[in-house]
Amino acid sequence: MPDPLSKEDFHFSDPKKAKLGNLLFYDKILSGNLNISCGTCHHHDFGGSDGLSLGIGEGGEGVGPKRNAGIGINKIKKRVPRNSPGLWNLGAKEIHTLLHDGRISISNIYENKFNTPAEEWLPPELDNILSVQALFPMTRQFEMAGNFGENEIIGLSHRRIDTAWPAITNRIRGNPKYVELFKHAFKDVNNSGDIKISHIVNSISAFIISEWTSYNTPFDDFLNGNKNALTINQQKGMGLFFGKGNCSSCHSGSLFTDQKFHSIALPQFGPGRTRRFDPYTRDVGRMGESDNIKDMYKFKTPSLRNIVLTGPYGHNGAYPTLKGIIKHHLNPKEMHKLWSPKLADLTPAEWLKEIDFVIFKDKREKKRLLSRIGIKTVQLNNQEINYIIEFLHSLTDKDGNNRPLGRPSNVPSGIPVD
Repeated sequence: MPDPLSKEDFHFSDPKKAKLGNLLFYDKILSGNLNISCGTCHHHDFGGSDGLSLGIGEGGEGVGPKRNAGIGINKIKKRVPRNSPGLWNLGAKEIHTLLHDGRISISNIYENKFNTPAEEWLPPELDNILSVQALFPMTRQFEMAGNFGENEIIGLSHRRIDTAWPAITNRIRGNPKYVELFKHAFKDVNNSGDIKISHIVNSISAFIISEWTSYNTPFDDFLNGNKNALTINQQKGMGLFFGKGNCSSCHSGSLFTDQKFHSIALPQFGPGRTRRFDPYTRDVGRMGESDNIKDMYKFKTPSLRNIVLTGPYGHNGAYPTLKGIIKHHLNPKEMHKLWSPKLADLTPAEWLKEIDFVIFKDKREKKRLLSRIGIKTVQLNNQEINYIIEFLHSLTDKDGNNRPLGRPSNVPSGIPVD
């Protein structure tokens, strides 16, 4: 049984910085074409995610399952390759690795405290790993930067990533409202020229920590001594989760993740994400970062806290329901055979239809994927699965998506908020 979580388990979030970060999080001024924000794909209404299997980044319109893929010259070139992860409890001090493939981690390999795609060009004065992560969506073509030739941000990002961040920062420096807010939130900011990219992402980090830190659940009440906090069925599910179901072998600890990487052969679809020299639509997972063949098709164990609020499930959102993803864990090979593309919640885009499921139809790739399964099959009946689902509901924050600051009605740039 894990230990209870408390405020001391999380990085400090300065309220002034958090309020500023709330505005930056939802302001499209940080995107290349001024048309998408962090909040577009990590929206309050969807548990800090977007409710889609694979997200629609730069070029789309709207939020959540109703977001479209754009029209005309502005339509998306491809889908975001992986499911948009929820933001719950990312401010926990124990977190040392982020993202499905772990491409951001605490390490001194580049002598700057972190191992990231920026390598030795990571800017200094970053508060924590969450501040580090916030740097990268702004520079990624299909997330927030835009396509080549559309704006200076994408061109600079492609040339060398650290040249793009000053250009983004200059947009904030040129906004008088933001300058005043930064002067109020940071002691070392006295004028526009003092604002750095580190101030921006440290504010966003403070907001995410303040907004999505969660240990106000029935399960936490149970851990803190209230044995009536869980229903009889939830307690049965808890017993199965930590026992016969073997769920806690990977979903361990107070955050319900071992922060390690495992291969469970989720059906592949979408544009894929792989190594630079591999043009195919496959997704090799952790191997794309480690270059270790033993990591092929492995993905990071997600936290299960507030899992009810953040479907679809899996690194690519392969399953729309908890029952589906649980059954897959119990018997990956059998569930892979039964999986249908109809289960994927993909925003309609006729021009992407040919590549959406090309990898799923590749028999050789499927054979490789199934040969790499790293978890054992478990026999549970339907009632036992339902008990586990009921237990997972007990990991939901009592306030749900009603968070402390919420979505702002407007932002300093004046650009409409999604």
